Amino acid sequence: MKKSFAAFPIVLRKPEIEQVSALLEKDSDFVVVGVPGIGRRTLIHQATHHAKARYMSVDCLRCRSASQFVQLFFDSISAAFNRPEEVKLVSRWSLLQPLPLKPPGNRNSSSLSIVSGREWPLFEQLLALPQYLAEVLDCRVAIAFHNFAHLRAWDRQRKWEMRLLQAIQQQDRVSYAIVAIVSELWMEEMNLPIILLGPLSDRDMQRWIVHRMADAALKFDLDSQSLELFLSYTQGHIKDAIALSQRIQLACHAGAPPPAEVIRASCVRSSMLALVKDIEVTFEALLLLLPPTQAKLLESLSLDPTDRPQSSIYIKKHHLSRGGSLQGALSSLEQKGLIYGPQFEYRVALPLFDFWLKQRL
Repeated sequence: MKKSFAAFPIVLRKPEIEQVSALLEKDSDFVVVGVPGIGRRTLIHQATHHAKARYMSVDCLRCRSASQFVQLFFDSISAAFNRPEEVKLVSRWSLLQPLPLKPPGNRNSSSLSIVSGREWPLFEQLLALPQYLAEVLDCRVAIAFHNFAHLRAWDRQRKWEMRLLQAIQQQDRVSYAIVAIVSELWMEEMNLPIILLGPLSDRDMQRWIVHRMADAALKFDLDSQSLELFLSYTQGHIKDAIALSQRIQLACHAGAPPPAEVIRASCVRSSMLALVKDIEVTFEALLLLLPPTQAKLLESLSLDPTDRPQSSIYIKKHHLSRGGSLQGALSSLEQKGLIYGPQFEYRVALPLFDFWLKQRL
């Protein structure tokens, strides 16, 4: 059976996997930082598998209220500890709590029946459950909180966030992984190891894509520089590279018999155009939602990446605002994961979006 496109890229993050695995083996907490689609989820998932830890995942982007957060937290525990003996263990533990966990009437559902106003005490109880399970079952437990900053969309006073950070410091049998786009000062103040995921090098990306296409009985046409075009389009971004790879494979195998075995530059370009066309409505909406100063800056960085967007020459060349408004736009775009910061030169971080912007301009 052939491996999926998503199965290969993680081998290119071997140093990071080893680093995270070592942290998990010591029950340490850590932060993984990077733009969306760069491989943060896969890294943590593979590292927890390598360290033989129970893996829980909570996506804070899906939480619009305290009750949704508690529900997702409970669901993640239920998914990680779903063996019959573990379910009984959780049930026995629940009966000893001030607020026993009450599933809804449907026995097949793992959801909670959450009474309005009782979210906080339920959260307090659930925070203690992973530590309890780790001790009783003598196992490693890893909890990944994705899009962590989105808690503040409803947790305005940061009450829930601060309680969660307190648990991170107190619990010694659970590893907490905070997944974010950019690092924040409090992460350094807590002395949390920060693993920064940047774009893959052309060398690593080439090694992966050549191997993957060979597995699909395809190879790049060296004369037409199709491989170079693929690398320039994907810019080390693994999620967009997977999407383009799949589109190229479909285009080659859908050709008139016999199917194409050589990937030419024209196929790479037509596949990229078709892929971007499928999602251009999303890109249009994204651009329209940005404040004008951010949209203007984003377009400038797409056409002209730079390591000095604050320089007077660059500002004058692209008719940008000066001073605090420019710095604010840079910071906001980086926090949204739309551009890389100074570590990787200021440029658009999402290759498909970048390609669409260039075509549009």
